[in-house]
Amino acid sequence: MGRGDLTDEQWAVLEPLLPKGARSGRPPVWPRRRLIDGIRFRVRTGVPWRDVPVEYGPWGRVYDLFRRWQRNGTWYRILTRLQSLADTKGAITWDLSIDSTVCRAHQHAAGARKHGGLQKEPPGGVFAEPDDHGLGRSRGGFTTKLHLAVEQGQKPMAIVITAGQCGDSPQFEPVLEKVRVPRFGPGRPRVRPRVCCESGSCSLMITSCGTWGPDERPVGPA
Repeated sequence: MGRGDLTDEQWAVLEPLLPKGARSGRPPVWPRRRLIDGIRFRVRTGVPWRDVPVEYGPWGRVYDLFRRWQRNGTWYRILTRLQSLADTKGAITWDLSIDSTVCRAHQHAAGARKHGGLQKEPPGGVFAEPDDHGLGRSRGGFTTKLHLAVEQGQKPMAIVITAGQCGDSPQFEPVLEKVRVPRFGPGRPRVRPRVCCESGSCSLMITSCGTWGPDERPVGPA
């Protein structure tokens, strides 16, 4: 097992959440666990798909699984179920931190079509592709900005992707609106945490406090 690969304990939690194969017969040559470890390796290191180590399987098979599950919403469903499971076990601390980070776009991103539906392989997925593809010009050049909400155990709760030049404050409420953890059994999804935001969002946060209950008021940075 390589560094960063799924442990047996992690796989025991993840495996029941994966979609069941439609075909019966001989087991696949490349097990899902190995392909998922290959996807995790690529996401963690940022290497090109073709440079994924061969022990994880052919890079085409690794990419195909990643892309297929991205297009049909499998990754999103797995994340939602893991969040629900963690909430049921009391493993989510409902004091969220919201901040953003800017990522430099690859030089080839400058050639992306303005209309994603006209691409050779349309983006697909659960959510609509932004018209600007989440790409824009900022001081760092051609960039994308990730606005992320995490709980105190560092579990991701919601993410919004914008062009790199977008400010933090306007995305404060959109990020919070995406925090939605379904419950196992009856009951509405949990959506209202306490919030401790990065200073760039605090001006909007202060003006929004009137819409929050006494136990839901955002808390500024220490």
